[in-house]
Order: sequence, then structure tokens, then C-alpha cells
Amino acid sequence: MQTFLEEAKRTSRTIANLSTAVKNKVLNDMADALMHHCDFIIEHNQKDMSNAILNNLDDALLDRLLLTGDRVQGMSDAIRQIASQMEPVGRILDGWVTKDGLNIQKVSIPIGVIGIIYESRPNVTSDTAALCFKSGNVCVLKGGKEAEHSNKAIAVVLKEVLAKNKLPEQAISLLPDSSREGVAKLIKQDKFVDLIVPRGGEELIKYVSKNSSIPVIKHDKGLCHIFVDKDAAPAKIIDIAINAKCQRPGVCNSMETLLIHEDIAPYILHGLEDAFSEYGTILKGCAETLKFIKAIPATLEDYDTEYLANILNIKIVKNVEEAIVHIQRHGSGHSESILSENYTTVNKFLNEVDAACVYANASTRFTDGGAFGLGAEVGISTNKLHSRGPMGINDLTTFKYKIYGSGQIR
Repeated sequence: MQTFLEEAKRTSRTIANLSTAVKNKVLNDMADALMHHCDFIIEHNQKDMSNAILNNLDDALLDRLLLTGDRVQGMSDAIRQIASQMEPVGRILDGWVTKDGLNIQKVSIPIGVIGIIYESRPNVTSDTAALCFKSGNVCVLKGGKEAEHSNKAIAVVLKEVLAKNKLPEQAISLLPDSSREGVAKLIKQDKFVDLIVPRGGEELIKYVSKNSSIPVIKHDKGLCHIFVDKDAAPAKIIDIAINAKCQRPGVCNSMETLLIHEDIAPYILHGLEDAFSEYGTILKGCAETLKFIKAIPATLEDYDTEYLANILNIKIVKNVEEAIVHIQRHGSGHSESILSENYTTVNKFLNEVDAACVYANASTRFTDGGAFGLGAEVGISTNKLHSRGPMGINDLTTFKYKIYGSGQIR
């Protein structure tokens, strides 16, 4: 592994200095190549799907694992959108002249070698490879065993494009040792790897965060809430709630708990119950909720559970203050939303809720690099440093100071 990572480190110096024109050409070639080899990729994905079904993976994981023609097209489109982004490297972030006449510029630069550990979703292979390449970084990818064939097929296609453009294939590499022991070794290689980004299950995140000697930007679970205020517009409530829970329940930006102001609960709960029943959603409710609709009694543990399934907690609260307290106690700092037409209440919620993304009158499902106009994301960071929320190309840079003098001494 050390030899492999030494090569990645050497390659990072080449990739860091590529021109915008070269990077964009290569990325567009990669987008073309994914579509040209679409059948090849899907054929390998079917091997993973067959194994996953034999191993009784749940529906949420199967959905994340599946590649179709449309999804490969989406991967290709994402790379094109990444290519179209403004150049992230070499931006002058700040500048000033000191009393000694030194001209100081704060300039964005690539991070270097980025290790990305992820599970299930093979589109992460192309998304993160493209984001790292555009931002001048080398990526070392460690996908889940369940997507092994898919990830290898995608990597082969992308590396072939690098070779055709006379660039080192080590710019995009799959970790040669994909075992747990391989991960344990990788996260100790701080001499060669500059950043680790884990995205996946709670146990994976905990293990990497606890054991890595390399800086970690974790992409933790999504315990997302929507608070329906007493001043919410009734016409918006059901559509937003259904979208946030039912459109794709197995993703991190789906809603897990619906909080409802006690003044509006009697008027909207029956409509919500009917709407969710059409989608087969299992409802769990607090004692007050059970006075209005049929639901399974919710436990304290339920409010701390990321279901990643079509299950929803409903809790009635007295006001926005109680909603905020509940979110701060049970939320994961991912995405939270308020439905209200009251300007003061909306701004109180947006200002006081501590999460990467806070919404007013919109579904939490928009927390996504593509939806944010970033092309894709390495993941949704729940860190506060150095990146937060959908992590795009600018989050894959750091900075250095360039200081221009004319003979000054101190």
C-alpha cells in the first residue's frame, strides 16, 4: 500500500498544475466515455445486484446500488456540470499590502491526495473522481464490497480516458486492499494522504473518525426534520411532507421526523394520514398525535433513529421554541426545514437551528450537490470545519499565502 500511495502523492503534483482547459477537456471526455461504455457498466452492476439480492440486502441499499441507463446518463451529466464550474484553483481569496510594503495574496490550492471511503452507491465513484480532478486533487477511492464490480468498471472507463490524454492513471485509483484491514492501513498513512472523507453507515463514520491519523471530514447520518408552524400555508404542507419522506426514503436528506405546531395539528393530521397511507408510510406518533390519527406509539429512541426507510415520526409541539429544542437534541446537523408564512418565525428558525442546511418552505430533499448547482458532491458534510453541507470543488481546496516583496527585511 505504501508504494501505491507514494505514487498517488507524486501524481498529485502533476494534477495540481493542470490548466483549466486540460481539466475540462478530460472531464468532458470522461462524460462521453461513461455513455459509450454504458452497457459495460450496467453489465457489471448486474453482478453486484445479483449478489446483493442473494445476500438479502434491504430495499434502500438495493436502490442505492442499482445503475440504469438513466442513472449512468445522470453520472455523465454530473461530470459535464462539474467541468462547467468556475476554476477552483488559483482564486485570489483575499489580498492586502502591509505597512512594510509586502503584497500578500491568499490563494486557493488543491488539498493533495484525498481518500474517500463510501458504501453502496457506485455513482459516487465517478462523482468524486470528477470533483477531485477538477479541483486538482488525486483521489484514492474505497467503495463497498457490495458495489465492487460496478466501481471497478467505472474506474476502468475513467482511467482509460486519463491514459488517452497522456495523464497518469494514478490520479483516480481504487484502494488495492478493499478489506477492513485495508481501510485501517489507509487512514494511518498521513505521510501520503492529506484528507479522508468517509460517507456511509454510522459504524463506518465512528471507526474512521476515531482511528484516523489523517484529518477527517465526516459525512454523518441524516436525522432531518420538518416543522409545520401554525402559520404554515395549508396548500404547501402535504406536498412538501410527502416529497421529503416518500420520494426517496433511503437517502440521508429524507425527513425522519415531522414536528407540528399544536394549533394547526387538529386541522392537518387527518389529511397527512390519508396522504401518507397512499404511499404505504409507517407512521409513529407521540401521545398527542395518537389522539387524532392511528399510529404506532413513538419512543425516545425512534427520534434518534435514521430509518432510511418509509417510516416517519410525528410529534406535536407547542411552538417554534420547542421545535428548535427537539431538533437540537435529536438532529444530526444535516438538513432542517420550517413551513411558515410568518417572517419572524421563519428567521428565528433559520438563525437558531444549528445544521448544515436550513430551509424555509421547501423539502429537505434539495440538500444535494446536483440540486445546489455544484454538479455533484463528495458527500454532505456534517462537520463545521473545514467544509459543511454539500461538498463541491471549492471545498476540495485549501489555501496558501503568496507574499511579494521588493527587498524587505525584518
